[in-house]
Amino acid sequence: MLAGATLESMNQYIVTLSCIDRPGIVHAISGGLLGAGCNITESQQFLSPETGTFFMRIEVQTQQSLEQARASLAPIRDQFAMSLKVAEGADRVRTMIMCSKAGHALNDLLFAQRAGTLAIEVPVIVSNHLDLKPMAEFYGVDFVHLPVTPSNKMQAEAELLKLAEDYDIELVVLARYMQILSDSLCERMEGRVINIHHSFLPSFKGAKPYHQAYARGVKLIGATAHYVTADLDEGPIIDQEVTHVSHTRTAEQLVELGRSVEGRTLTRAVQWHAEHRVMLDGQRTIVFS
Repeated sequence: MLAGATLESMNQYIVTLSCIDRPGIVHAISGGLLGAGCNITESQQFLSPETGTFFMRIEVQTQQSLEQARASLAPIRDQFAMSLKVAEGADRVRTMIMCSKAGHALNDLLFAQRAGTLAIEVPVIVSNHLDLKPMAEFYGVDFVHLPVTPSNKMQAEAELLKLAEDYDIELVVLARYMQILSDSLCERMEGRVINIHHSFLPSFKGAKPYHQAYARGVKLIGATAHYVTADLDEGPIIDQEVTHVSHTRTAEQLVELGRSVEGRTLTRAVQWHAEHRVMLDGQRTIVFS
């Protein structure tokens, strides 16, 4: 800690960067942070062997303002042609949650937000059904009913974008939202929409996948949280979890186990995104967990 400074008086920032790898990056960024009066409290880095891209995430403390810290690092950013961001460590990401009828993933997210363990702020929940309106009211979150049909899909998505603008939304989370977003919407919000699905049941698509899995006697179920792209359920993966099951489990028990896995996996993915721990490397993600 800097002389004369207390923890309460220090600003906490998160620095993330990526660029083509070359000698001197760590030395330069460390020197730039020192010049900005920053004390490094956490640092992680990774070199992607496939793309030759260098990734780094650093947590710092300093008495300088956010603008001063960004200005101090700007010459290094330009020198190495970096994609560089400096974010407030205490910021909570304004998040819109979209859901349909199943409330397990929504409840996990809202509970973690209220408990203070998830760095998001949820001002609005959007659903194509009314089933989860009571849950939104319980948590004191605005609820918008936005029905989607083949005939009004474009209009509904236009209203969705308007809501994102009105509520100053930075992240959209699909918490078992049972509608497919259009390619244009996915491209417009690339890297800002996270989805959850039952990835470890690839042979069981459509309705009641856990019941299909039960009929086939599966021994492993799980979930994947990923960024949404125009390729359905094939966006960059953020987190995955599996759990073993045996022949003694009923189809209904598989559903409950699957819901628990989905909720945990989605919450972790949102947490890592909100803490600026996820960086894109082509179709892969670098996760500094």
